Amino acid sequence: MAVFPDFGAVGGASDLRPIVGALLMYVLIFAVLAILICAATWAIASASGNYQSAMRARAGLLVAIGAATLAGGGVAWMNFLIGVGQHL
Repeated sequence: MAVFPDFGAVGGASDLRPIVGALLMYVLIFAVLAILICAATWAIASASGNYQSAMRARAGLLVAIGAATLAGGGVAWMNFLIGVGQHL
């Protein structure tokens, strides 16, 4: 017996997919912008000898990379889990 989530059981499920896709797009755009800003800040702060700002910019860069990874990999991970669930 194949197990698959019934997306039609929830009212408005057809509207949910484009909304989630648009939200993920915005998250990825803002994460990439944060990566660029934090990387530039880290480079400038390191070159000028301001190590406290460099450490904060590095932390921001790591958080932005994590957010981009989670947002980008979330769809692939969900598709993988749905595919595995069909074969159980």
